[in-house]
Amino acid sequence: MEPILVYGYPSGTSMGLVAALEWLGRPYKLCRVDMLGEMREPPYRRINARVETPVLITDQGRPLSETMAIAAWLEARDSERRISFDPLSPEADRMHQLIGFLNTGFTSAFYPLWAALELPEPDPDFAAALRRFGRERVIERHDRLEEMLDGGRWVVGGKHTLADALLAGVARWLEYHEVAEISRWPKLQALRRRVEADPAVVYASALELGETPAASGACKGHLPLAEVIERFGA
Repeated sequence: MEPILVYGYPSGTSMGLVAALEWLGRPYKLCRVDMLGEMREPPYRRINARVETPVLITDQGRPLSETMAIAAWLEARDSERRISFDPLSPEADRMHQLIGFLNTGFTSAFYPLWAALELPEPDPDFAAALRRFGRERVIERHDRLEEMLDGGRWVVGGKHTLADALLAGVARWLEYHEVAEISRWPKLQALRRRVEADPAVVYASALELGETPAASGACKGHLPLAEVIERFGA
């Protein structure tokens, strides 16, 4: 069977993994999930008890959660090295380093901003403190990423990889939370423009918005969440 990626909206990090699947070019299916609604209903826990996206239903029918684990699963099957490098190469080490940073410190810097946005009860003082702390952390992590980038066309090497996919999923939160102007980080600004203009990222972004863009042919359609849970849930 084709693997099935359960990806979330609005503005889920999992959007980048849709782009990675497009770049990989192998058949896959998708399941689009409302992270503010159906993901939080009890049945969803059958495929991810931590109530998060993404989830990959592997070609063996096993749910696999956590972005890093899914990225590793895709890398291991990238025999043509379309989205990765020879695992013993310096480029692979560099890609893993950047993926690790993007998926940990860079992503987590935004959590206070999300927490302020999703407070169950109004608390202006607490929300203001969360936003202030979150903005400071996001700016600091952007400073560190700017230092790590070499000014190349892509995050690592001369092609798009899993690192670009992870960047596409999370970097747009800078504008979503109105933290700062991206022009403050010129290397990252140029990189984001290239990544976000890539046809696979444009396609994944349109799917996230509920549109039906023209596809490459690798995606074999969407499945409803209820069917995915029924077939593959614990």
